[in-house]
Amino acid sequence: MPINLSKGQKVNLTKGNPGLKKIMVGLGWDVNAFDSGADFDLDASAFMVGSNGRCPSDEEFIFYGNLEHKSGAVKHMGDNLTGSGDGDDEQIEIDLTIVPDNIAKIAFTVTIYEAEARNQNFGQVSNSFIRVVNEVTGEEIIRYDLGEDFSIETAIVVGELYKHNGEWKFNAIGSGFQGGLAALCGHYGIEVA
Repeated sequence: MPINLSKGQKVNLTKGNPGLKKIMVGLGWDVNAFDSGADFDLDASAFMVGSNGRCPSDEEFIFYGNLEHKSGAVKHMGDNLTGSGDGDDEQIEIDLTIVPDNIAKIAFTVTIYEAEARNQNFGQVSNSFIRVVNEVTGEEIIRYDLGEDFSIETAIVVGELYKHNGEWKFNAIGSGFQGGLAALCGHYGIEVA
């Protein structure tokens, strides 16, 4: 049985799962039934940040345009352009054993592609979740359902994986941003063209 988290709740991943090495982070969502005249394209990303809360370089920003970190520790499994169907819409695999030492945490985010141009926001999205699965056993360890807390936001920091005293932990964040991916990139120290 997975642990269901609430916003702001933290859980130790490695303590209850000794030998945990590879995890898959799945993110999913549904679009509410209405027509905005354009498809909703939500994008999951991972920001690998140092102890200062910033990405050391652009290479630590893992998204549809940079699917894998050079270490192989974080790998985005590809962009889903519609979010239709059940289950995970996008997945990110993490090998905890090879996360570089200068990375203190990995933040998982979801943004709406071209939200402003398409007049879209997270108030029009429901059933959003993040889940962490032990890739070796296939067991879902934790799940965080975001609920319907959003209105005009176009980006969300869903959760963070972080290392504390040699243990990997997960923090359910669920905080929204306006300004889409550019705002998130600025928050994590990535220059946006």
